[in-house]
Amino acid sequence: MNGAGVMPSKGSQAYAELRRRITSGELAPGSRLSQYELAENLGMSITPLREAIRRLASEDWLTIDAHRDARVAPMSASEARHLLEVRYSLEPSATELAAKRRTERDIAAMKAAADNLLPVTRDWGEEAIGAHRAFHRSIYVASHNDVMVKLLDDLWDKSDRYRRIGLELPAGAKPRTIDQNQHHQILELVIAGDGIAAADLVRTHVRNSLGAEVTGALENQEFGYFPFAEHFA
Repeated sequence: MNGAGVMPSKGSQAYAELRRRITSGELAPGSRLSQYELAENLGMSITPLREAIRRLASEDWLTIDAHRDARVAPMSASEARHLLEVRYSLEPSATELAAKRRTERDIAAMKAAADNLLPVTRDWGEEAIGAHRAFHRSIYVASHNDVMVKLLDDLWDKSDRYRRIGLELPAGAKPRTIDQNQHHQILELVIAGDGIAAADLVRTHVRNSLGAEVTGALENQEFGYFPFAEHFA
């Protein structure tokens, strides 16, 4: 039930479950959705499922061809770069606002999320990706800017698909100690109210993130481009 005690619609349920399966990689990029099989699996008719598919297509999670077949949106070097560029622009601003607006409750939430952090590496896998996201979300939620939070939530949903690729690349085997230390430094700066320094550190953090390494690897493979970090140097 939602906050008003009303059960979500079947379409909303289908939307949430399909989006979860896409973001987790359970539904692979480029794979075709067997709509009747999915509807049966979800215990609903085809109508709410199609409602969910239309919504997900409008958000670029799915593509629909001329024959009305739905497929999970493919992943690409250009999308990886665009996501990283938006994060590089938006998350430092949210962090700077968090340093100005954080409450005691926000600080407690950020510290709790930091306690659960793990290096985002192949060894830690999904647990690390989840803890990593929860930490960054605890920071940008403290901006108390609902529009910014929603944009970053959507951004992280799509970016996590690329982080999962990163776990399988050579970069995924690195210890990523610097990344881990930077998380705690960002937290200290936000708590101290030093928004400018916190935002600067977030920019450095994004430039050297696993997502940036994945973007560079995909671009080198597809186009022979230079790494993301050099683009923003």
